[in-house]
Amino acid sequence: MRKGLMLALAPVALGAAGCAAEKAPLPKAPVPAHYAVTEALTPLTWREFFADARLQRLIALALNENRDLRIAVLNAQAARGALSVARGAQLPTLEAQGGFTSAQTAGGGFGGFRYDQFSGQIALTSFEIDLFGRLRAQSRAAFDRYLASEAGRRASELTVVGAVAQAYVAERLAQEQWQLTSSTLADWRVSLDLTRRLHDAGQASGSDLAQAEGLVRQAEADLAQRQREREVAAHALSLAVGAPLPADLPAPIGLMLASMPDHLGAGLPSDLLTRRPDIMQAEYNLRAAQADVNAARAAFFPRLSLTGALGAVSPGLSGLFSGANKAWNYAPAVSLPLFPNTSLRGTLRQAKAQQGIAVANYEKAIQTAFAEVADGISAQQTYGPQIEAQGAAADAADRRVNLSKLRYQAGVDSRLELLDAQRSAYSARQTLLSTRAGALLGMIGLYRALGSI
Repeated sequence: MRKGLMLALAPVALGAAGCAAEKAPLPKAPVPAHYAVTEALTPLTWREFFADARLQRLIALALNENRDLRIAVLNAQAARGALSVARGAQLPTLEAQGGFTSAQTAGGGFGGFRYDQFSGQIALTSFEIDLFGRLRAQSRAAFDRYLASEAGRRASELTVVGAVAQAYVAERLAQEQWQLTSSTLADWRVSLDLTRRLHDAGQASGSDLAQAEGLVRQAEADLAQRQREREVAAHALSLAVGAPLPADLPAPIGLMLASMPDHLGAGLPSDLLTRRPDIMQAEYNLRAAQADVNAARAAFFPRLSLTGALGAVSPGLSGLFSGANKAWNYAPAVSLPLFPNTSLRGTLRQAKAQQGIAVANYEKAIQTAFAEVADGISAQQTYGPQIEAQGAAADAADRRVNLSKLRYQAGVDSRLELLDAQRSAYSARQTLLSTRAGALLGMIGLYRALGSI
């Protein structure tokens, strides 16, 4: 009877075990097979990509101090602990026990006597024989979640590197725009003082004086704004680093002189599946969800557990391990769910829903990665011509200022013409700085989107 039952259950057990070991099928990537421009990718580390020694120092500091990264590392450690727990559930638990009992009877007419008993045993406590793969599926889910947490840690590292670099560029932009505004204000104050003296001498009109005063007041307002932006950018950089900025940082490199690769090959969209840690994290979470479904299915089958002990009992310690005093017991048990339509089916439906969520998250991660790379490619292709054109516009504005000064001194142009030329040159230089910062941020975004670290 027992043999027939085991033969009947064997095919079911093998099928369930196969389901437990099955990997989650990955959906097809919901993105085109190619970018608009496809070129080979040469992966770069962040030290190779960012040549600014000041920025390198800040990134290295952030990788040690950033709180988000610290949380990711702790999550990975917690997932590793959960994996150890899941794997431990597949192993038998052995307990060693020892005891000593001493009894003394009362005296009376026949006298009393003393009785001593020694015992020792090794016990196997409720070891589940995993016929249907439930424990293996749970272990597989824990393993995939551990891999997901490790991928999440690498994704956090990439996020920290990108965030620090972007905050650094924003801080440099705010600083250089403040410097430009400050120097421009100083020049315009000199010009205003000259205009006032000319006005007092009757050689400049009230309109010229009002125009000069307006430029100075606007520059003063701009300087207050730039100061606020500089302070906010410094706070953001400190937050991204996760610590106060050291006082002994290397000298910064100007935005217009910053060295950074101006071209990155994107490769193929399929490359992102094995390079982007956030996509790998979503994939492992999907596989863990599939393993949860397998574990929920296996819970519908009977569970076979075994409890037993091997030991000895003797009246004397010296004879405890003699052959005549050996004792053993075992108690196999089978548990079968009587009402699987309640909690077990609910657990299975929940696991399937979580699997569907994991599929959607995986597809979204791929789509997001594709969009970020496509945006980076667009930035790479368009910022170069824009900077070149804006630089030429700023140079032309500076030439106009020089010519307007000569014409004004020769009495050909009015004071208003010179002030308008100065205002245009100031605006063109501010725009050039913003465009250069945008180009650097675009390259940082592409580097981050490609998944290098």
